[in-house]
Amino acid sequence: MKITRDVFRKAVSIAGAGALFLGTVVPPARACTGIRLTASDGTVVHARTLEFGIDLHSDVMMFPRGYARIGTTPDGKEGLKWKARYASVGMNGAGLPVLFDGMNEKGLAAGTFYFPTSAGYMPYAAADAARTIAQWEVGSWILDNFASVDEVKANIGSIVVPAVVFGGWGFAPEAHYIVHDATGKSIVIEYVGGKLNVHDDPFGVVTNSPTFDWHMTNLRNYLNFSVTDAAPVQLGSVKLLPTGQGTGMLGLPGDFTPPSRFVRAVAFSQSVFTPKTGEDAVIEAFHVLNQFDIPKGAARDREKDAHGNVVADYTLWTSASDLKAKRYYFRTYENSQIRMLDLMKMNIDGKDAVKIPTTGGEMIKPL
Repeated sequence: MKITRDVFRKAVSIAGAGALFLGTVVPPARACTGIRLTASDGTVVHARTLEFGIDLHSDVMMFPRGYARIGTTPDGKEGLKWKARYASVGMNGAGLPVLFDGMNEKGLAAGTFYFPTSAGYMPYAAADAARTIAQWEVGSWILDNFASVDEVKANIGSIVVPAVVFGGWGFAPEAHYIVHDATGKSIVIEYVGGKLNVHDDPFGVVTNSPTFDWHMTNLRNYLNFSVTDAAPVQLGSVKLLPTGQGTGMLGLPGDFTPPSRFVRAVAFSQSVFTPKTGEDAVIEAFHVLNQFDIPKGAARDREKDAHGNVVADYTLWTSASDLKAKRYYFRTYENSQIRMLDLMKMNIDGKDAVKIPTTGGEMIKPL
């Protein structure tokens, strides 16, 4: 399905109205997890989960070179205008013609992650409109314009990202962002207390709140974790033997909170055997992220929402981007089969965006 440029100006209000039509205030996504793996052949893979309390109806979208965009501002003025230098592919959400997660033709990947209670966007004045974009547009702005993490670091300060209320949702979504490039460099971009913060991310891992520097400090509480089993302990005449394989990871937090997931994501992504090829790294990334898959009902709010609904985050989809081959892989909650799109085999010089539905039930093969 092709998406014309005219759709862009209408998408936010339509998506917001759709959320209200569902009869619920849209709940936050609090449990997304992102990792980075690097294969022996140099391929860098960015992979992540996306969790939300309702179905976001995400589709795969490809935006061609030259795709025109207009940023969204808090006061309804036209924001920053730009045309894509590079084609990109990835997942959208809520009917928006922007990518919540994806990569471009230069092997740059960007992901948007929820950042509740921590995000504090930049101040905004009407005079800033021409260089302003909404928080949900940051990922696509990065993918449209840049080829490397260094370029993003050099230019991210040129835009204004204020708190923009999203359509019928009635609030300004809180987000931060991870960016990887094909060399293996990674950064996390956060707006806190009205200021832009850019953190180098040596592990290529991100979850949610608190801030990235807090998570890095928290890792010091787990200095004892090891990829090898713990040695037996002799207590007087008693020798205590390990109960089984995996004692080196004993004590890693196993819950779904962002700090616990950050610790586990670092531990698992750093401990897996190095994959040989990009395809091997993609498969390994999906295996790592199996540890972060949230079934419906396992992480829910204590109280029902205003409409009597139980709000429970679950893993809507999991994706992986091969930054060398420029291939985008994904699976959904309804269909665990891994599907793939090759960006460089698509019409990246086309006039319009292309939307590929991700719907469909589980593929069960009879033997």
